[in-house]
Amino acid sequence: MQKAISRDGTVIAYDRTGEGPALVLVGGAYQVREDPRWATLAGLLGDRFTVVTYDRRGRGDSGDTSPYAVEREIEDLAAVIAELDGPVRVMGMSSGAVLALEAAAHGVPMKELALYEPPFVIDDSRPPVPVDYVDQLDAAIAEGRRDDAVTLMLTTAVGVPAEFVGQMRASGIWSHFAALAHTLPYDARVMGDTMSGRPLPADRWAAVRIPVLAIGGGASDPWLQSGARALAALLPAGSHRTLDGQTHDVDPSALAPALAQFYAPTGPTA
Repeated sequence: MQKAISRDGTVIAYDRTGEGPALVLVGGAYQVREDPRWATLAGLLGDRFTVVTYDRRGRGDSGDTSPYAVEREIEDLAAVIAELDGPVRVMGMSSGAVLALEAAAHGVPMKELALYEPPFVIDDSRPPVPVDYVDQLDAAIAEGRRDDAVTLMLTTAVGVPAEFVGQMRASGIWSHFAALAHTLPYDARVMGDTMSGRPLPADRWAAVRIPVLAIGGGASDPWLQSGARALAALLPAGSHRTLDGQTHDVDPSALAPALAQFYAPTGPTA
């Protein structure tokens, strides 16, 4: 484990594996740097890249200085990137994709950016999140109702049927979810109003002029596929790719070749 110090003094824990140009992975909800999928993905890409995984604020071995703001998470990613030899590639997963996109819009230096299924709700293909979603999460965490916060996120933001949530509560993964429940309001704030059922704002990320690849899973829900396509269409250097047969829980062995092709390093400092 290595440490970067964010602008507000928060310690951000990160790991490196592999050799080559740096590639930073930004996790979505519930992901930590030791996520088995990250480890597998890093192993598949480690012969071409130095793959960096980090614990986002409030997770794993990273600190959690209050008060929270999305700007602090942008500064966290900037602090990790500052520890690396550039230029740096970045890949974001789900809500982590939106965080990485916001960081690029705020001028955090990166050469290329790949985004897997940013969970935008841009039409009426599914219900939008309630306008008081963040307030509901905040209240659940403040009152110590961590299980309720997880249930709310899964049913309202992800769209998991209630009966499936009951099955998940009886499984071993639930304790991991509950342990990170306090970070769910962070992800909700990162998403902002992009799950409202309205089209993405045309100029929100106009400053992002680096190449951006928005990736969707061919077997994912239509609303996830629509969000990725819409984002690619409005970015100045955006492109879109579909991974056949993949869902939001993407197989690293399917994702790794797509990333390697997109980044296509030409030398040790390319």
